[in-house]
Amino acid sequence: MDIRVGNGYDLHQLGENRPLIIGGVNIPHHLGLVGHSDADVLTHGIMDAMLGALSLGDIGHYFPPSDPKWKGADSLELLREVKSLLAGQRWSIGNIDAVVIAEKPKLKPHLKAMRDRLSQVLEIDLDRISIKATTNEKMDAVGQEKAIASYAVVLLFQHD
Repeated sequence: MDIRVGNGYDLHQLGENRPLIIGGVNIPHHLGLVGHSDADVLTHGIMDAMLGALSLGDIGHYFPPSDPKWKGADSLELLREVKSLLAGQRWSIGNIDAVVIAEKPKLKPHLKAMRDRLSQVLEIDLDRISIKATTNEKMDAVGQEKAIASYAVVLLFQHD
């Protein structure tokens, strides 16, 4: 069996008058993530990990911020496209392990909903997706509540 591992990272600045969408879940907060699309930091990190595992570049290659077509895009729809790209090459997800780093809001109450949304879009069992939340102990831009970051690792396997 052929297997591949990819890792992904994303960071978006927090700003006013934006929704806070992480893992496809709209989280109540007075600030949201700033970006060309919906700036879903977790979903972006997962997509980069998926693409990286197969040496296919990053999401900026497929969904460039310079293209007005992607302005305000739903990152879960972009994730569907990346999943289709992998499936077309006979690759499936073994598991995803991700962490979201944010001082506020507290994300623990939303982790199950994030896992549910991602498992539906990716069409994989819930127990194949792990999402953890942590803080940066008030250090750097994330710790000062100016940004939210994510890291993701994805295991892919090729099937017939």
